[in-house]
Amino acid sequence: MFSGIISNLGQITTKKSKLLQITTDQKFLGFFKKGDSISVNGICLTVIQKNGKSFSADFMLETENKTTLKYLKVGDLVNLELPASPSSFLSGHIVQGHVDTVSRLTDIKKEGNSRILKFEIPFKFLKYIVEKGGVAVNGISLTVISVGKNFFTCGIIPHTWKNTMLNTIKVGDFVNIEVDILGKYLEKLIKNET
Repeated sequence: MFSGIISNLGQITTKKSKLLQITTDQKFLGFFKKGDSISVNGICLTVIQKNGKSFSADFMLETENKTTLKYLKVGDLVNLELPASPSSFLSGHIVQGHVDTVSRLTDIKKEGNSRILKFEIPFKFLKYIVEKGGVAVNGISLTVISVGKNFFTCGIIPHTWKNTMLNTIKVGDFVNIEVDILGKYLEKLIKNET
């Protein structure tokens, strides 16, 4: 489980045959070991190798097909987050690292000191996205501003813009979306009672 509060950035240095190698800060590398989970752009992956400058994680075809892994290339920046622990301060929201869908960025508007990002989303996921609710975009815990027929918007404060991979994003790019798990559980409970 993660909180959606990005603690570090990494850069893809190798992508081949269902394997990613990511270079990141040496201090950050000291917080995990082989076999641990790590969120990479909101995707929960398992560390299979680590050295003083980078770590590697493998992934399966299902993960590649359902996430933005298929679009990542060498040189891309990615958001990194370590899993929450019993002593973690949960300042975002519950994020599992299980991506629900991929979404396309359709607009970026500068508004005051912040930016408003607009994302297209498949209709079947809109029911889980509510105004002022939480959504994870590339693993970042964000608050939804508005919801339309096939889109939602989120505001990005300067700190988040500067300290996540969002500062490299362009209109037309794809991101990983994880909707609030509590909404999905509630839906299942209600369906089972009727």
